[in-house]
Amino acid sequence: MNANKTPVASSRLRALMPTALLGLGLAWQAPASAMEMSGNWEPDGEDVGYQVNGEAFTGYLSPAVGESRGTVLVIHDWDGIDDYERKRADMLAEMGYDAFAVDLYGKGNRPQETGAKKAETQRLYQDRERMQRLTRAGLDFAREQGVAEETVVMGYCFGGAVVLEAARNGLIDQARGFATFHGGLGTPEGQSWSDPGAPLLIAHGGADSMISMTDVATLAGELEAVGATYTIEVYSGAPHAFTVFDTGRYQQRADEQSWAAFTGLLERAF
Repeated sequence: MNANKTPVASSRLRALMPTALLGLGLAWQAPASAMEMSGNWEPDGEDVGYQVNGEAFTGYLSPAVGESRGTVLVIHDWDGIDDYERKRADMLAEMGYDAFAVDLYGKGNRPQETGAKKAETQRLYQDRERMQRLTRAGLDFAREQGVAEETVVMGYCFGGAVVLEAARNGLIDQARGFATFHGGLGTPEGQSWSDPGAPLLIAHGGADSMISMTDVATLAGELEAVGATYTIEVYSGAPHAFTVFDTGRYQQRADEQSWAAFTGLLERAF
């Protein structure tokens, strides 16, 4: 691993249209595993229990296939760790990264009803110290299992908001990058940005009815003001949760392009 590699080259806001790459005469192909993982799948990693201040949690650890290139901390969406996060962790392991999906809800707490999901996210939004403590504790546990110290943090929906929380507050030592997919983008009252010292990737759906383009522009302004290195990609027609396999919101094009962008971030980070 080369600590001197250059991160994402420039800050930019890009609206990706379906014909953009074709118009340049370029052929682009998604990683095969991104398609395969939505079908028949058996986990390669394992659920692992750990404790934080006497509370029990269950994360998911998928060690790198071959020599590890670095660690990716995966932050779950609003229903907690399920097969979606496990699949993504296994995809990362196949690419040569140690992947650990951190549990922010607690052992056995996997809400199914919308009201319960909202309650769990609000619990952490209203207790930012707990959110930060559990995020850091998950990474500490993963490192105790022997994963690489250098870390990229990525998350989906609610997990994307937690990624930005980690970046704003310097929670991740030896951070090599941060990535949020259709995540919450607002900066909470009492917090502000400084340069996190590692590049950020923000993947956003142009048709997201929950997180507006105004939110995107506000975040871009905040990051520009502190000289952060960031990339924002906006995928036309993609709704909120556009990466979640086998749902009505899934958009294959946006999922594949955002995963390719994330793969590029990983290659530059490590």
